[in-house]
Amino acid sequence: MLTPRDYDHKIARHLVGEVSVTILGTAQDGGFPQLGCQKNCCTGELAKTHQRFPVSLGITGKDGSYHLVEASRMMPQQFQVWEQHLGHYPPVPNSISLTHAHLGHVDGLGLLGKEVMGASGVNVHCSESVSQFINRTPAYAALVEQGVISLSIWNEGDAYSPSSECGFSVRPIEIPHRSEFSDCHALVIEGDGVNLLFMPDHDSWSETLNRQSIRDWLSRLNVDIVLLDGTFWSADELPHRDMNEIPHPPVTETLERLGPKRQGDPEILFLHLNHTNPLCNPKSKQCEDVHSSGWSVANEGDSFTLERL
Repeated sequence: MLTPRDYDHKIARHLVGEVSVTILGTAQDGGFPQLGCQKNCCTGELAKTHQRFPVSLGITGKDGSYHLVEASRMMPQQFQVWEQHLGHYPPVPNSISLTHAHLGHVDGLGLLGKEVMGASGVNVHCSESVSQFINRTPAYAALVEQGVISLSIWNEGDAYSPSSECGFSVRPIEIPHRSEFSDCHALVIEGDGVNLLFMPDHDSWSETLNRQSIRDWLSRLNVDIVLLDGTFWSADELPHRDMNEIPHPPVTETLERLGPKRQGDPEILFLHLNHTNPLCNPKSKQCEDVHSSGWSVANEGDSFTLERL
């Protein structure tokens, strides 16, 4: 089974020859605290000491390669999180996989260019829809033209390996989510007997599950670790906004559908937390409720080894 350190939610040093996944960001696209918010959630003591970055993963391959999931504008801070896990500062990533084209998931692509990292030949894996978004956005299209990035378009449901000897593959699963700019995919990262689902965004469980239960759906995906959309705690969290414009299933609904954790269930960690979500506060009653049900709230620096011992 999985090693105990995988779920200690503490930073563990990467070992050469293993595939490890490090959570580099756990917040919704705006981060925490969120720019412009004058409420206590973003001006109080917690926000001064407990910063969260937009969702992102850092993956190290067996061959010593480095791979990102999502390209956030807060990549500098995220690389510092990754450095604590690796024991050294990470180099330019060999690849980046993008789930969709919303802010927070793609707005860090420009950091790869000559103004900052001066990268060359970074392989960006994405859907045809996301590639079209990149090619019609001048600043991102220039990265392609200059050879900073190259686009590798995946086929939904077909796994790809970011490098030949990395020891893991990525299987994109199309997910219903707001499609103003592109479609959206969840990613199943398949290791050596341990698989991780990264699904920070989706519109509703009814659309995603198509009459299945969450457990049945996860079982069909054959995943052991689930990093799951926890954007909002409740459906009335933003009384000044039309929540239909920013649909996400609230954590309360997810917990109701799941109930307490059962033997054989995958590990589920909530992320993509909006700045208003009480789960941003690790001492909140809502966090206690999640943990008492046997589930978890993700934190920057949590790491997992995709290897069954």
